[in-house]
This record gives sequence, C-alpha cells and structure tokens, in this order.
Amino acid sequence: MFLLDKPYISDFLIQTIKENNFPVVASSEAKELISDRTLNWIPEEEAIETCKNQSQPAIYSNSENTIQWVNKNLSFSDLPKKIMFFKNKIKFRELIKDIYPNYFYQGIKLSELEDLDIKSIEFPFIIKPSVGFFSMGVYKVENLEEWKIISKKIINEVEITKSIYPKEVINLNKFIIEEFIHGEEYAIDCYFNKTGEPVILNILHHIFSSGRDVSDRVYSTSKKIIEKYHTILEDFLKIIGNKLDLKNFPIHMEVRIDKEGKIIPIEINPLRFGGWCTTGDLSWYAYGINSYEYFFKGIKPDWNKILESKSGKIFSIIVLDNNSGVKENNIVSFDYDKLLEKFSKPMVLRKVNYLKYPVFGFVFIENSIDNKHELTHILNSNLQEFIKV
Repeated sequence: MFLLDKPYISDFLIQTIKENNFPVVASSEAKELISDRTLNWIPEEEAIETCKNQSQPAIYSNSENTIQWVNKNLSFSDLPKKIMFFKNKIKFRELIKDIYPNYFYQGIKLSELEDLDIKSIEFPFIIKPSVGFFSMGVYKVENLEEWKIISKKIINEVEITKSIYPKEVINLNKFIIEEFIHGEEYAIDCYFNKTGEPVILNILHHIFSSGRDVSDRVYSTSKKIIEKYHTILEDFLKIIGNKLDLKNFPIHMEVRIDKEGKIIPIEINPLRFGGWCTTGDLSWYAYGINSYEYFFKGIKPDWNKILESKSGKIFSIIVLDNNSGVKENNIVSFDYDKLLEKFSKPMVLRKVNYLKYPVFGFVFIENSIDNKHELTHILNSNLQEFIKV
C-alpha cells in the first residue's frame, strides 16, 4: 500500500498507482494532494487491519511526513522501531557500532551547542540534526573560528526550519557531531524483498563543487557507476538487512566509498526512495525501471540487459536549492526557460513553490561523458543568473 503526504507527489508516481491499481491509504493529506478519486483508495481503518494481519506488509511512502501516521496507527507492529533506527542518526550509529568500532560520533542537544568543549573534537567534523532531511542544518566545520560562526547560525535557523517539516522529519532539538568521512558519496535506492534479499534499483554519485560543499545540487547515475559498485553495495545491504530483519522494506541509502572500496554509511532513509519523487522517478527515465512497480511486484532488474545501450551516457538530478543568498520574499520570478537552455538534453522539469520550500525545483537531464561541463556549471552556480529580484 502507498502512504502519501506532502510536500510532493509526481505525476509519474500517481500514474503508476493508477495503472497497477495499487492501494492508497485515504488519509486527509493524500486526498488533498490527489484529485483523482478513481484510484484504489482504502480507508485508514482497513489499512491498519491489513497491517495487523500481515507480519511484513509492503508499504511505500513518498514522504517522511507519514512517519507520524505510522507511529500513531501501527504502534502494534515493529515498523515504528525499525523506522526510528534509521531516522534517528544517533540510534543508527549505535546499530552499526560493531562494524565501525573506531568511528567517532557524539549526540548533543541544541541548548548545549554554545557550551560545547570543542577542543576535545578533531577537525574537520560534520554537524547535523539527529533527525533530519534534505541537507537542512548540515555543516562541515574546519576549525574553531568556523565553529563560532556555524553554532550561532544553527541556533538562528531553528525556528525557520521547524515551520517547513514536522518533527518526525527534521528535529533541531538534538544534533549529531561525527567525524568527516573521506571518499566519494553515493545514493542508493533499493528494497528488501519478501525473503529479505536486497534489490538495488539505482546508484547515484552525489557530486560536490568542493570539499566544503554539503549541498544536494547534483546526483548522477551511469552504466559505469552501476557496474562498479553494485556487488559491494549489495553485500553491505545484506548486513544492514540482517540486523533489523528487513523484508518488504524500501530504503534510500547514502554512503561514502573510499579509494580502498570501504563503505561507510552516512544515513539510511526508511520506507522511501529519494525525497520529492526524485531518484525513484529518475530510474524510469534513465533505465526504464519503474522502482515503485519493482518494489510491489518483487522484480529484480536485469542490469546486464538494461545497461547494454547506456554506454557513455550520464543521467542526473539537478536540485535547484536556493543558495543565491536572496531571500524568497525578494524574488519576483525564476527563469526556468533560461535554466533549461543550459542543458543539451533536459528530460523533466519540476517547478516548486520557492516561497514555501527552499528550492526552486528539480531537473532531470541526460548528457554524455564528453560534456560534463553542463554539470560543472550548474554545480557551481548560485542561481542568481536565473533570478529576477
């Protein structure tokens, strides 16, 4: 069944649900977002009873906002506990501590930030909400002087961020400080099938503009990436799945992989693929894989066949986060047409209400290995060239 909520449901996801007659929980939030009353809507009471009668029900959510619904209505199951092991980054580190015994992390309350004995922590380090989303409140701290600035910045951001997402999605009352992980960053969409086997649906390289960048601007996938990392990531996922007996369970995982091929997880997001229907939808446009169908029908991609025609191609998600320095209320318009001219083969443009959310939208593009300059340009852009003030 599908649990749907704000901030965004793609037309592709809705069409997939409709074509397959997948059940959708008829919550007030879902019905507010979807006008099509011909979908297979099921009452909330029926959804709860279904979960009582199935030990490992298949549930997919487009949004972590639905965690609140799960905690309230499915407390009789082990689902809320499994979700929290992933959603709470401190609990997640505790879960995998036996795999990474020397990895440094420390939980800290918001009220303790200003009095933290920073001299006892090795630079550089990452600080982020223990329960977070979309790189909000995430900072890399290089030295003591930076910490003085960033700690004050975090305190000032708290009230603004609280108004965008519920506490189950991002909670700025507690943070985690952890060592900076070296290596390249990758995002993985996968699900654990009814027997607990992990099935990888996409692997994307999270590209940064510099060593200080912690934004979500560019994610790219290609034949080379899938072939290089599929096996080692699948083996790692088996370890995670066995720890929590994951079955019929979709996740979006972010990791770093160093030069020796060692995998260190950054976080695992439960019950969904990439937020805002991004990575789940991109798998279709890039590889013809309908991630939602594959999960509910238990289909495993035939990567050898899928990748036959993908040599030399790169498929990317461009996240148009507002890093312009211009406050939303001062923006008259965003020139999406000018933006699309920067790409030789844009596939999908999705506009977002930037007055409500700190992002202008998302673009899916295809390009070749020979014209990576398109990605380099947008990666380093502060987007002011597209903004009318």
